[in-house]
Amino acid sequence: MCAHCGLATSKCVCRKNPRKQTAVYDGDGVVRVRREKKGRKGKTVTTLTGIDLPKDELKDLAKDLKRKCGGGGAVKDGVIEIQGDHCDVLVAELEARDFKVKRAGG
Repeated sequence: MCAHCGLATSKCVCRKNPRKQTAVYDGDGVVRVRREKKGRKGKTVTTLTGIDLPKDELKDLAKDLKRKCGGGGAVKDGVIEIQGDHCDVLVAELEARDFKVKRAGG
């Protein structure tokens, strides 16, 4: 039995289409960049949601964006979190990488 799809290993869907299993977001194709402080003890964090990439590519993108901003961050449940207020830098960088980007949250 496959641990991911629950089918027999001979009929496993995961191995035939690994991208389908590793995708973490299935939305409208628009990346939303938002600055958040609530629930973070007053610290500012820039979040990126709506990036339709497999987990491995999402982590690589987060690593590149953190390097570009010169800060730390994480990937949690398909959302990239970058420490600090870097909305303008991230919007410009994502547009340069051919993502459709919107600023969200005022």
